[in-house]
Amino acid sequence: MAPWRVRDSNDLARAEHHIQELISAIVSIAENHSLGTILEQVVQAACTLVDARYGALGVVSSGQVLENFITVGMTQEEIERIGHLPVGHGVLGLLIRDPKPIRMHDLGKHPDSYGFPPNHPPMNSFLGVPIRVSGKIIGNLYLTEKRGGGDFTEEDQELVVALAAAAGVAVNNARLFAESERREQWLEASMAVGAEVSSKTADAADIIVRQVLAVSGWAWAGIGFPPENGGQLRFAAVGGELAGASGPPELTLPSPVLSSLWDLEEPAVLDDATKFLGEELGSNLGPLLLTPICPLEGPTGVLVLGRKRNTGPVPGVDHKMSTVYCTHAALALDSARSQRLREELVVFEDRDRIARDLHDVVIQRLFAAGLNLQILRRYTAGEAVQDRISALASDLDDTIRQLRDTIYSLKPTGTGELLSSRILQTVQNTVKSMPFSPRVRMEGRVDGPVPEGVAAHLLAVLTEALSNAIRHASATAIDVVVSVHEEAAGGPASVELLVQDNGSGISGEIRSSGLANIEQRAVLLGGSLELVSGPGRGTLVRWQVPLA
Repeated sequence: MAPWRVRDSNDLARAEHHIQELISAIVSIAENHSLGTILEQVVQAACTLVDARYGALGVVSSGQVLENFITVGMTQEEIERIGHLPVGHGVLGLLIRDPKPIRMHDLGKHPDSYGFPPNHPPMNSFLGVPIRVSGKIIGNLYLTEKRGGGDFTEEDQELVVALAAAAGVAVNNARLFAESERREQWLEASMAVGAEVSSKTADAADIIVRQVLAVSGWAWAGIGFPPENGGQLRFAAVGGELAGASGPPELTLPSPVLSSLWDLEEPAVLDDATKFLGEELGSNLGPLLLTPICPLEGPTGVLVLGRKRNTGPVPGVDHKMSTVYCTHAALALDSARSQRLREELVVFEDRDRIARDLHDVVIQRLFAAGLNLQILRRYTAGEAVQDRISALASDLDDTIRQLRDTIYSLKPTGTGELLSSRILQTVQNTVKSMPFSPRVRMEGRVDGPVPEGVAAHLLAVLTEALSNAIRHASATAIDVVVSVHEEAAGGPASVELLVQDNGSGISGEIRSSGLANIEQRAVLLGGSLELVSGPGRGTLVRWQVPLA
């Protein structure tokens, strides 16, 4: 930097005045931590030092574009008439690409000039100075239209370079301070969403959206879930000052964004919200930040965040911290799901205990009461009394059957246990007091296509058929066959249950309530019941229903 040329006392006084102004500006800048305030102070001080009518400071992001752009000398109305803020093209971009001080007599005549947008005030003389920290360019100072109509001088350039050196340190400190505060906001939101989602899974999407809006700067937020093998997000919850009454029905994602979200599980940025959210909403939003939410179980969602238009790009810290936030949300969803499963397990265990008590205590007492009631027949010959005893015995049989159905309904189903295992368990529980075990055979894909609704009826029918063979037929051998017939020409897929015993058989036209219940279950499912029996020939129960 060349020394100032002092020719007389006036030059010396002017130089001392400029130095005092420079020192005052540096002290004022150093006292602040707010990035916005520092940027305005730097621009205003630069304009005052060199008598510039207009000034601007652009902070350069890691993508070599202008992240913040602060202007001095124009009214808010003039700024709004100009429209979009500069991003770093033309002469402004020249300082980004080649960070050296620039002085020009006429800004518009430079080869790199893009010209001025409509409604832009005329600007001729120009002084641009880069702002460095540790050799890295973090921004540029732009000054135009020196008052009095002259050009900016070498002394002006030296003053602005000195101011830029102090501004670089202040801006960098302010950016670090702002980044630290923003990280703290993200961490607080992450802790809050983790705690709330863990306790309230029903409205998890609304909670995730509401908590993320506590981080400053987001004007719109939404949780979207893509259909299988699709690139469209359907929003489950939206929020923010620009959300309006309802969110968009879907958002179509391009392939590179999909790859970043699903394959890499990393955030992605969409620069133009209008292409993806429609003109009405997108025209008010700047870039969108998309971050995947990937719980271990359940659907993978996407957190979509949008800033207001013309508020700058997505801060770099938000890329990493949004991932932290979504990780907390995913862990909370997994924790809530595990807690719900634990609670269900407690309920199932309690039901199983009740079922055991009913089966091992209550049913046995009812069965004993029925046997004692039958003994009473020996002590009376009256027909009315005999009929009454028969009716009471039948009522006890109905009660036992209903209790068995209740016991089965208490047992947890749909938890992943194979149907073949449930069949064997049912047989074992039903005949565990007998001196023999039935022979059980299974044919076809028993653990494959049988729906849960059909399986529940099949197990209830199996319990009833075995109980009848044990209690009424005095059988010493029982065969159980469960067959699944795949869909073939002429008929749908079906499941068939055969229960055959070698007992006394059924004499006459007997239709007990238990057999009526078995038949009713078959009719309900569109199937059939076949009963083959005779005195001394045992009984065959064939129960068959379609799987559809």
